[in-house]
Amino acid sequence: MAETPTSPLEATLAYAEEFHTEDEILLTARQRGAEVGAPPILPGGGAALCFLATAVNARAVVEIGTGCGVSGLWLLRGMRQDGTLTSVDVEPEHQRLARQSFAQAGFSGGRIRLITGRALDVLPRLSDGGYDLVFCDGAKQEYGDYLAEAVRLLRPGGIVVFDNALWHNRVADPAQRDPDTVAVRELGKLVRSDERLRPLMMPLGDGILAAIKLTD
Repeated sequence: MAETPTSPLEATLAYAEEFHTEDEILLTARQRGAEVGAPPILPGGGAALCFLATAVNARAVVEIGTGCGVSGLWLLRGMRQDGTLTSVDVEPEHQRLARQSFAQAGFSGGRIRLITGRALDVLPRLSDGGYDLVFCDGAKQEYGDYLAEAVRLLRPGGIVVFDNALWHNRVADPAQRDPDTVAVRELGKLVRSDERLRPLMMPLGDGILAAIKLTD
């Protein structure tokens, strides 16, 4: 059960999060993720993925971190009907459960390419400029490397998206210096300083950082 908000700001953020509802297929996938220790993107962040995939008329999407399929479902629902999702994860069991969720939602195997492996080993094999959207929800300390790969993979006008951009409310607190928090904080600096990108921070879920690629 969600905690009762204790301030107007918390109430507003809760309202924004609860504005985005999930059906039984998404809720089942979310429960699977909780059971195997693969926490998925929160509903507000998922809705942002669906919105952004729709906005760019996404036909080719890369996802780093399959989990049990929650983010993939949101992405597929926003993509073109002939679109393909390429999703990378180190855990084959998570991908097996994700495939069940995709099948339950009616997405055929031809629309989904699941690759088991470490993202930084897989991404260099994907085509330059061949993707409309890249979603990153993997190892936080690799986020800077994911950004470099995403910029290469995206076409101009494509979007890179990072989950956990506020990292459990730690990123905004400069006293928090653990490696994951520092990595996510540094990612924000990299995105803001890259003239090829136009960024947007959204306080949905655990924070969504998105950036449009303006040019190569």
